[in-house]
Amino acid sequence: MQDEHTKEVLEKLQSGYGLPSLSPVAIKLIELASNDASSARDLAGLIEKDPSLTVRVLKLANSAFFRSAYPSTTVQQAIMRIGFHQLRVLALSLSLRETFPMGKTGQMDYELFWRSSLYRGLLARSLARQLKACDPEEAFVAGLTLEIGFLIFLELYMKRNEQVSDRSFYPVELLLSWETQSFGINHREIGEIALRYWKFPEKIVACQGFSSLEGQVEPAGLSRICRMAQDLSALICQPDADFHNIYQAAASHLGVGQEIINEAVITTLKEVNETADALKLQVETEKDTFLLLEKARDTLGRLSEQILQQQRNIPRDFHGNLSSELGDSLPSFETLRDREDQKQTIAYTLEAVAHEIRNPLTAVGGFARRLAKTMDPSSNNWRYVEAILEEAKKLEQSLNEMGNDLGRAGDTGKNKNEG
Repeated sequence: MQDEHTKEVLEKLQSGYGLPSLSPVAIKLIELASNDASSARDLAGLIEKDPSLTVRVLKLANSAFFRSAYPSTTVQQAIMRIGFHQLRVLALSLSLRETFPMGKTGQMDYELFWRSSLYRGLLARSLARQLKACDPEEAFVAGLTLEIGFLIFLELYMKRNEQVSDRSFYPVELLLSWETQSFGINHREIGEIALRYWKFPEKIVACQGFSSLEGQVEPAGLSRICRMAQDLSALICQPDADFHNIYQAAASHLGVGQEIINEAVITTLKEVNETADALKLQVETEKDTFLLLEKARDTLGRLSEQILQQQRNIPRDFHGNLSSELGDSLPSFETLRDREDQKQTIAYTLEAVAHEIRNPLTAVGGFARRLAKTMDPSSNNWRYVEAILEEAKKLEQSLNEMGNDLGRAGDTGKNKNEG
C-alpha cells in the first residue's frame, strides 16, 4: 500500500511537477514528426536552427547504426534515412541526454549511468534485429531510457543519501525492492510517469513495468528484449555481473542460442563508438572489452577448479588406475548433494558434468572464438583472447578425458556385477 505522501508525489509528477523540461526545439520537433502533414523539409528547417542538433543528426544518420553505403550530406537526406517516427524518439532521447548532468557529482556517476544506458540500448537493438520481434530503432530508445526514472528518483529522494554509492543496477530487482522499502516508491514507477508525460510511445513506456523475467511467458517482445539487454549491459559495465549466469538467463528467457547472444554483444562493441559520439558520450571500447574478457576468464578459472575437484573424487588404486570398486558410488556436484539418494549412477554424474561445466565452457569458448574473428591481431586484447581460447581448449580436453575415465569405470563396475 502506498502512503499518502507517495500518492501525493505521484500525482504531482503526473502533472509535470519536478520533471525536467525538454528543449523547445525537441518539443517542436516531436510535434512536427507526429503530424502527417509535415514534410522532411519542414523538419530539416527546424533542425538546422540548432547547429548542435544538426551535427548530431547527420552523424547518427551516417553511422553504423543505419548501415548505408552512401553518406547523408544534408539534414533532409538524414531525415529520410532515419525516418519520421525514429526522428521523433531520437529528438526525445537527445533532449533527455542534454537535460541531465554528466561526470561524477557527489555519489552519483552520471557518466557510468549514460554509458550503461547506451550499451543497453544497442544490445536491445541488436537482439530485436536478430529476433525480428520488434522495431530495432524503437528497441534502442526503449533500452536507452529504461532506467531514466532513476535520475529523477535521485533528485527527489537520494541526492544526499550516501547509500546511493552502494546501489547497483544489477540485478535491478534488488534495487527496485530496496527503493520501495526505503521510500515507498521506485524509480521505474517514476520513469513510467515521466516518459508518458514527455509523450514517448506507449510501447516504450510499457517497458518500465517489466522488471523481472521470472514467471513471464510472453514471447520475446520489446519489454522482454529490453529486460535481457539490461543484464547483458551489466556484463559489460558492472563488475559484479557473472558471465555464465547472464548468458544462461538470456538463452533461457529469450529461447535463443548462444550464437545470437554473442552476435548481440560483439555487434554492440563494434557500433558503440559512433553512437556514443553522436550522443556526446565517452566510451573506452578496448577497456570494456578487456573487462568482459576478464569475466570470461574468471568463469574458466572456476570451471577448472570444478574439473580438478571432480577428478580428485574419482577413486583410484595404488598404481593410479581406476578402482574396480567404483560401482555407482561416484560423488555428484554441489547441486546434487541435497538429493536423498547420495549414490548416483555414473550416467547421472556425467549429466551433472555436462550441466555444471560443459554449458558455461561452451558459452565462454564460443564468445571468445566469435570475438577473435572481429579483432585485429595487433590489438592489445588479441593475446588475451588467444589465452582464453587455449585455456578453454585445455578444459575441454580435461572434461573429455574425465568422461572417458568415468565411462571405463562404469564398464568395470558393470562387468564386476555381472560376474
